[in-house]
Amino acid sequence: MATAAAVLPACAAFSLPRAPALIPKRLHSVPPSPLRSGISRGCSLAGAGASGRRAPTVRRNAAAETVVPYVPGSGKYIAPDYLVKKVSAKEVEELVRGERKVPLIVDFYATWCGPCVQMAQDIEMLAVEYEDNALFVKVDTDDEYEFAKDMQVRGLPTLYFFSPDQNKDAIRTEGLIPMDMIRNIIDNEL
Repeated sequence: MATAAAVLPACAAFSLPRAPALIPKRLHSVPPSPLRSGISRGCSLAGAGASGRRAPTVRRNAAAETVVPYVPGSGKYIAPDYLVKKVSAKEVEELVRGERKVPLIVDFYATWCGPCVQMAQDIEMLAVEYEDNALFVKVDTDDEYEFAKDMQVRGLPTLYFFSPDQNKDAIRTEGLIPMDMIRNIIDNEL
């Protein structure tokens, strides 16, 4: 098994001390696409001068009263206009124990986690697709560390699927999973 320092880019190694219990035990690498072979996927400090910085922009789909400066590629993908809302541990407990007519999907993530950012994009698309048929929420494991520990979140991203039927057990997935698998769990297992 490769060490984390050998697999992660140099700039991502700074994130490791923040939450050592949440680092996945296995790191899977995806081979680069032949179409994108000329594009660097690592971190680079070259051109970090004034001309190399990105200027903050305003998101086009942001509501007028909630204009948020957004820096593309910053890893801060949480915006007030997204469908999947960030919730606290108390709010998740209320949603799980409360009366629901639709399944509840809880995404445990961290802003420094690359696969979490990829999964967040898929979850946003699924939230649009299942707008009235499922409820998607997310929990930041850095903000709710004790709750994530209690929920046995060991790797990121971790999804919990709660059925509206209180008698059914929750389904847990860990790591980056395809959208089709999430659809299958929502449509057939809950």
